[in-house]
Amino acid sequence: MGMFRMIFLFGALALWLSVGTVFSAEQPSGNWTQLTKSDLSAWREPTGDWQGGGDVFVKSTSDTLFSSKPGAGVILNGSKGKTLNLISKIEHSDVEAHVEFMIPKGSNSGVYLMGRYEIQVLDCYNNKTYPNGQCGAFYGHNPPLVNACRPPGQWQTYDIIFHAPKQLASGQIQPGSFTILHNGVLIQDHIPVGGEPTTAAPLNGIAEKGPLYLQDHGNPVRFRNVWIRRL
Repeated sequence: MGMFRMIFLFGALALWLSVGTVFSAEQPSGNWTQLTKSDLSAWREPTGDWQGGGDVFVKSTSDTLFSSKPGAGVILNGSKGKTLNLISKIEHSDVEAHVEFMIPKGSNSGVYLMGRYEIQVLDCYNNKTYPNGQCGAFYGHNPPLVNACRPPGQWQTYDIIFHAPKQLASGQIQPGSFTILHNGVLIQDHIPVGGEPTTAAPLNGIAEKGPLYLQDHGNPVRFRNVWIRRL
């Protein structure tokens, strides 16, 4: 293989990895469950001002607020960007999750596995903060390996492999782990998860299963293509 061809192929591979996996609204292969449907039927009541919508864009009059077009496939936390947290009806233990999110400048949110363990969602393209509070951090525990954030107003992806901590018959806790890709870039690599929940978690303690929890932090946030697959 010629040197030029090798450089081209490696460049194409790097570009593909930087973009990351993008799921369509169609069912991906395998036993996946979609949580972002055309309605909020996958989430426990009350759902507050969360609503379904179509295409989303940053308002021309404000770089911290969103507008949306009629349609389906996106869930948004109300026109004011402030409402309740979302808790899934389905519960999981070991799981693979795909989450796509969009935030405007300065926004903050989070994705909690089993309602206990948060992966931070934050505009870190502009916002420098403490290491274990960055976007992609296992919040309060472990910073991401690299800042893989895209500019605010662009869709971003998390691909998460989560193994839950478990209570053994001996009474000891067997740690779980997080492995996470952010926009196709590895940011958490088999990071241990003990029995301590992260800050603001709605649930605590070791359990066999728990819900997926999307945090409303009082800032605008949009989600789409949220899929989970039990491992």
